[in-house]
Amino acid sequence: MSELSVNHLLGIKYLQEKDIQLIFETADHFKKVINRPIKKVPSLRDITIANLFFENSTRTKLSFELAEKRLSADVINFSAGQSSVKKGETLIDTVNNILSMKVDMVVMRHPNPGACVFLSKHVKANIINAGDGAHEHPTQALLDSYSIRERLGDVAGKNVVIVGDILHSRVALSNIYALKLQGANVMVCGPKTLLPKYIDQLGVKVETNLRKALQWCDVANMLRVQNERMDISYFPSTREYTQQFGVNKALLDSLDKEITIMHPGPINRGVEITSDVADSKQAIILDQVQNGVAVRMAVIYLLASKIKQ
Repeated sequence: MSELSVNHLLGIKYLQEKDIQLIFETADHFKKVINRPIKKVPSLRDITIANLFFENSTRTKLSFELAEKRLSADVINFSAGQSSVKKGETLIDTVNNILSMKVDMVVMRHPNPGACVFLSKHVKANIINAGDGAHEHPTQALLDSYSIRERLGDVAGKNVVIVGDILHSRVALSNIYALKLQGANVMVCGPKTLLPKYIDQLGVKVETNLRKALQWCDVANMLRVQNERMDISYFPSTREYTQQFGVNKALLDSLDKEITIMHPGPINRGVEITSDVADSKQAIILDQVQNGVAVRMAVIYLLASKIKQ
C-alpha cells in the first residue's frame, strides 16, 4: 500500500500532490463505510487519540471525534478551559502528561501559529493540525478540495475564488496551497484591508470586484469575517461589507453560468451569504461537512499506519 510522505499533518505546504491523491482515494473508501448501516470499521482499535482543543470549535472537533470513533480508536477529549493550562502549565508539559498515558496521536487546535510544528519537534506522537491561529487548517482544505473533486470531477484546471476575510483566515491559506498543488487556478476577493500585503507572492489572482470574481470562477468558497481576530475595524460597517462582498441569489442568477458555492462554516447568514444561496442546489456546504468525516478518517488511518510500522 502507498503511504504518506510525512509523519504528521502540520500543514498543506508540507504535503506532495501524491499525498493529497492518496488521502482522497482512502477517503473514497471511508465515504462508502460511513454510508453503510454499520458505520464502524475496526481499523484502529489499538490506537489512542487525544483531541486537544485550546480554541473553541464545534464542527471540526465533532468531525474529528466522529472520524476517530468510526475507526474504532480510543478517544480522549481535552479542553483547555478546564485544564491545568489555566494554572500556567506549558504546552509541552500538558502534552507529555497526556502522552504518558500511552496516547499514539494528537489532534490539536491552538491559537498560536506554528504550535503544531513546535509540538512535533518535542513529543513522540503523530500530530494532526486542526487549525493553528491564522496559519493553516489542513483538513479543511483537504475536504474542500475533495468536495470540488466530487462535484466537478477534478480539481485541476478549475477556477476557484476564495471570497472574504483572507487576512485572518487559516482556511484561505491552506486552500491556496492545496488548490495550487492540484493544478487549480486560484483567485482571492475581498476588501483591500482584508487582503494580506504579499498575497500575490502565493501565485494567486487578486480581485476586489465580487461580480468579476464570480464571473471568472467555477467555484466560490465564501469565508466569514473573523471578528474575533480583529482588534481594529477593517471596513465601515457590516451592511456595507454585505453590499459589496455578500452573495445573494439575485447576484448568482445574473451570471451567465452556474457556479458552485462552498463555505467552511460557521455561516453568518445574511452577511457573506444569504439563506437562499446557502440552502440552494448550487451550494455544497452540507456535502463538505459529510466529506470532512471521510477525509479526516483517511488522514488518521494513513498516519496511524506509520505508528504500527
